[in-house]
Amino acid sequence: MLDQNIQLAKTKMEQTIVFVGSELGKIRTGRANPDMFNKINVKYYDNDTPLNQIANISVMDAITISIQPFDKTAIDDIERGILESDLGLNPSNNGNSIMITFPPLSAERRQDLVKVASKIIEDGRISVRNIRREIIQSTKKIEEDEKIPEDDMKRFMDQMQDVTDSFIKRLNSNQEAKEKEILDN
Repeated sequence: MLDQNIQLAKTKMEQTIVFVGSELGKIRTGRANPDMFNKINVKYYDNDTPLNQIANISVMDAITISIQPFDKTAIDDIERGILESDLGLNPSNNGNSIMITFPPLSAERRQDLVKVASKIIEDGRISVRNIRREIIQSTKKIEEDEKIPEDDMKRFMDQMQDVTDSFIKRLNSNQEAKEKEILDN
């Protein structure tokens, strides 16, 4: 029973790590990355539609992305969606596709991106700690009902803390890697 709760915590914490990784992938680092367009919605036939559902997004080289709409009539809507996003990009529309060239990041913009990454990581840490708290609370309720021995409960608490610490450590290393990526490009 206690082992099941440890496994449940690990599963939920792993989901947090995956989510944080996907959010970090959306942060612009000076290199062309199609994942950063996943959060852009485009007004397409009066519906907010994710950009990646109405266009093919491909990396041309380290600093250029090409966006090929499936429907050429949507090209102006796609361009408007990119301009209205918080990415700070200037798309170039040639009538058939949109080209985006990533300018080098300024030192000030790099610091802003480091802050954004830090916030994402901190939210991940909070999520991991909340998972630990939820699992411990549910286990304590079971302990009262089923009279789990105190030694087993102490061992469980130690294991939960070890699991939590290992996931926090992974988040910290993700943060260091992302900061290095932002500042070194």
